[in-house]
Amino acid sequence: MLFMNIIHCDYDLGVFSILGLPVGKAKNMRHLSRQPLAVAPPETPELTLPLTLLFAFAVGVIIINLTAAQPLAGPVARSLHIPPTWTGLVAMLPQLGYAVGMLFLVPLADLFENRRLTVATLVACALALGLAAVAPQAGWLLLAVGVAGATSCAIQILVPLAAAMARPDERGSAVGNVMSGVMLGILLSRPFASLVEGAWGWRACYGVLGAADALLALMLWFALPVRRPSAHVSYRALIASLGALWRSEVVLRRYAISAAIVMAAFSAFWTGIALRLVQAPFALDSRSLAWFALAGVAGTVVAPLAGKAGDRGYGVMGMPVAHVVVSLGVALAGVAGAGWFGLDISRHAHLALALLVVAAIVIDAGAIGDQTLGRRAVNMLDPAARSRLNGLFVGVFFIGGGAGAVAAGSAWAIAGWSGVCVLCLAFCALAFAGDLYACRRPVAVA
Repeated sequence: MLFMNIIHCDYDLGVFSILGLPVGKAKNMRHLSRQPLAVAPPETPELTLPLTLLFAFAVGVIIINLTAAQPLAGPVARSLHIPPTWTGLVAMLPQLGYAVGMLFLVPLADLFENRRLTVATLVACALALGLAAVAPQAGWLLLAVGVAGATSCAIQILVPLAAAMARPDERGSAVGNVMSGVMLGILLSRPFASLVEGAWGWRACYGVLGAADALLALMLWFALPVRRPSAHVSYRALIASLGALWRSEVVLRRYAISAAIVMAAFSAFWTGIALRLVQAPFALDSRSLAWFALAGVAGTVVAPLAGKAGDRGYGVMGMPVAHVVVSLGVALAGVAGAGWFGLDISRHAHLALALLVVAAIVIDAGAIGDQTLGRRAVNMLDPAARSRLNGLFVGVFFIGGGAGAVAAGSAWAIAGWSGVCVLCLAFCALAFAGDLYACRRPVAVA
């Protein structure tokens, strides 16, 4: 109800009484898209090491709400009798909700006091996860995980807050340290969910996540500083400026669409692999699935390498390379999981499982490389609009991830693991088509 009340306020003449910030009317959308949203420096204390660790811990906990659903899709579907075609919704709706939150809730950080807004979103997230833990029917669960995904956008309120608190010459390092918590949370989310589900069931997993978010909200209420933005624009004008940015920034569109396509392949793989590994000849239990999911950790070594490649001017060349890597990983997954090119999986189950581990590492490496290069390019654009540019990039990125997850459910129902791999290759083909289009119409990237 908090966000519904905010959205239904009078945008142009009213006062957002909930959080206590007067709002005026913006007159020029294109001008607003380039207009810096200043923050009063005296109200923002310096970012200390303990606060940096708290920020990293917080975003790492919150991101688990989005990615833990992938290994839970199968158990949830069996328990609540969700048809195979719709199983992917369990993993898709949190990511789609996150994209909605990025586009419509995160801009509120430029209007309202950040600590209160962060805590409010986390409390709403904890309540939604609590509902998911006790949901009696599929409809209630899907609604709950969608709301939890939307309110998990608190991550993108915390990261700019950390950047604002850091000294200008340490800002990049501060953001990198905080974002490391996101990567760690993503990598640990699948094994965490698999272990908890195996020990106590999928409902316990949502319950633990809800309790963690509630505790985190309490910690942040006492630890975060008060930060009141000094922007005097309406919520309607702020949201409208996103459209102007999307239309005017060619680099943003190119890298955001590429990231969305690759994320679709990534999500389809991880949604489908949880269904494949419980079948013969692998027949893995929840604990074994957790160990398999940890394989993705090895793919993170690509992130600093991709960042350095972008800094040295190889970003445009690096994108097709990342897409080739993802394609090779998917092809290997088809060989190991579906017996492509004549591999007898039943006779060589251990070899097939080892190849699937390698495939997971390769796919993760390619996806991380694509995302790292894209984030770097977007962050080199207009500094005055950086938060909104990142919001658009991440929002589009997670829409792709959600689409890939739900498409994987349909592909699995139609053709099993082979169908999922063919779907991933189709996404890779779309990414290559984008590379060809970019070569014909190059854009300048710093």
